Amino acid sequence: MRDVKDRIEKLKKAINKYRYQYHVLNKLEISEEALDSLKHELKKLEDEYPDLITPDSPTQRVAGEPLKGFKKVTHRVPMLSLEDVFSEEEFSDWEKRITKLLHISKTPELF
Repeated sequence: MRDVKDRIEKLKKAINKYRYQYHVLNKLEISEEALDSLKHELKKLEDEYPDLITPDSPTQRVAGEPLKGFKKVTHRVPMLSLEDVFSEEEFSDWEKRITKLLHISKTPELF
């Protein structure tokens, strides 16, 4: 369990570093695919060990710390999903969640 906890902490630190580079400095040391892979690994570990999820985890935030001067807003139309998917199975699961959330019987054509 200690190894899992250490890996989660390393992933959180790396993801936060790369997100800061990408969103604030407009540069990235690794590819977006590599960053997505790190986020996916973290999400998978947190799904397996939910007691290790912390409020500061990148999985609990859409982006990094908000920049000063921005006001918090409430969207008139809720933002339903900003999740990444990495397989057809994950896409299918996402589609089912959205369909259920919207109380619709068929997902609109996405492509």
